[in-house]
Amino acid sequence: MPRNINPENPPMDYLLLIVSLVLLAVCVFLYIRIKDQQAVIDELLEANSDPVPDAVPEMILTLRVKDPISLAKQQSQSARKLADRLPVMVTRMVYQEVRKELEKELGEREIDAEINVEYR
Repeated sequence: MPRNINPENPPMDYLLLIVSLVLLAVCVFLYIRIKDQQAVIDELLEANSDPVPDAVPEMILTLRVKDPISLAKQQSQSARKLADRLPVMVTRMVYQEVRKELEKELGEREIDAEINVEYR
């Protein structure tokens, strides 16, 4: 069956061909961009000669005394007098005492641990 071609409207075949060519051009453009990005990534990996270690990350336990001033007041008569005047010193003393007690307890259980007090 012959088709009637209307000169005012292009045939649907030509429109599909144009759309397909545009999509093909977009695909080629994206492929080239991906290849360029892969080349940049490869260059960066080669520049970084240090391989990523496969070691297990170090685990650290953090202990925070929520209210060291009130704890000091409960535990020590001298801390009751000093806490209001020298709160930083009393807080530092509380942490030192907690550290000593933890070291003692872990030592009794024969657990080898390193305890540090960090100021932030």
